[in-house]
Amino acid sequence: MTAIEINGLTKSFGTLKAVEEMHLSIDHEIFGLLGPNGSGKTTTVRMLTTILRPTSGDASVCGHSVLTEPRRVRDRISYVPQDMAVDAKLTGRENVVFFAKLYGVRNPRDKADEALARMELGDRADDLARTYSGGMRRRLELAQALVHDPEVLFLDEPTIGLDVAGRKKIWEHIIDLKNNGMTVFVTTHYMDEADYACDRVGIIDHGVLVANDSPEALKARCCNDIIVIRAEGEYRGTDIEGVRLIGQNGDELRFEAGCAGEMGFALAGALAGAGMKVKSFAVRQPTLDDVFLSLVAEQEETAAFDYQRFRTMLRRRA
Repeated sequence: MTAIEINGLTKSFGTLKAVEEMHLSIDHEIFGLLGPNGSGKTTTVRMLTTILRPTSGDASVCGHSVLTEPRRVRDRISYVPQDMAVDAKLTGRENVVFFAKLYGVRNPRDKADEALARMELGDRADDLARTYSGGMRRRLELAQALVHDPEVLFLDEPTIGLDVAGRKKIWEHIIDLKNNGMTVFVTTHYMDEADYACDRVGIIDHGVLVANDSPEALKARCCNDIIVIRAEGEYRGTDIEGVRLIGQNGDELRFEAGCAGEMGFALAGALAGAGMKVKSFAVRQPTLDDVFLSLVAEQEETAAFDYQRFRTMLRRRA
């Protein structure tokens, strides 16, 4: 039985489709869903966790339909949203015991202690949660989510706002969960995390799943070499065939190109000829971040999705 099976999953808000015709199978892996803000990541997670009802299509989680068997789905999953769900006035143990009782777990204190130990919080179980660091609070949320032994764990931006050490620790625990048989569905903005930890990633943009493969396969298939040029002045485009701008951050321009070693000099010369002051350029292998920018750039060239109208409509509904 596949842990998650998605068949034509669609969510519309009026005439706007936040998620469109998604098809996907996920089983015993860490699957990362990547995409820009407003692309449909959280909407997808909310449909799979039965919080939001799909407009059309269906999905099964642990063999149960999110449409017709939502209670059976909830019994087998856990969901940790972006916003912290820890009561700072309770101890770590009290927070986890509370969730154990909500799930109807037998021997809630014992199960809470097991979950806390699993997250390396046993020595702080009797301390108030308000004394925990951001990373410890996030691990406490994981302990709450694991107290009933779910089969599938959904994590929405699990490391957002954490420092490097906190992010690393969270991912160590996520990888350990997967190695012990759990399926993990995670959204993240951190491409380096997805590259390092995810067995497979899906890239969603304008509600459409535009890529789905291992990080290594995506890098090999979707991107040529990358030329990174630092230059002052306004970029007005280039007529060099086989070169495409995929990202710009301040004075740094990032291009995708075949035969980048040869094209680097030509591109730098073309930019200089167009009035830009070229300070440096380098050629390197693509990263998952480059794949993401490349695919999103392709979607931006063709998409007609009106983000501003979508956000305005959501604010009115709120």
